Amino acid sequence: MFEGEGRCALDEKGRFNFPARFREEIGETFKVTRWLEDCLVAMPMHQWERLKSKLMTDSLVKGSKVRRKLFGGAVTVSPDKQGRILLTPELREHAGIDKEIAVLGVGEVVEIWSLEALRAMDMKDESDEIEAAMLELGI
Repeated sequence: MFEGEGRCALDEKGRFNFPARFREEIGETFKVTRWLEDCLVAMPMHQWERLKSKLMTDSLVKGSKVRRKLFGGAVTVSPDKQGRILLTPELREHAGIDKEIAVLGVGEVVEIWSLEALRAMDMKDESDEIEAAMLELGI
């Protein structure tokens, strides 16, 4: 289970240091792809295979749109000796990442955000909406 937040910066080659707190659990090789709310997601290979299986057997018409979004942007990454991973220009564009990055553990996956976009979303999220969602979840 991924938890916590790390902040880092993109270098001139499009790499950033994937936080050590997540590297051990996510594995030596993992997937990064486009995700909801204009962020990216990183997930262990076993989680990716489970998601891929579900999407390939799903007969929903909307499944093709989800497959296009997730599979079309997917890359397999392996951190280098310094723990850096490379984000493709397409992934950086999708998430609006140009320099500062926030990496959030959110359960089974790790979200990768432009720090600016995450701050803007946090400011937009109304505490009433969060409270209603928590109540609905029984928290």
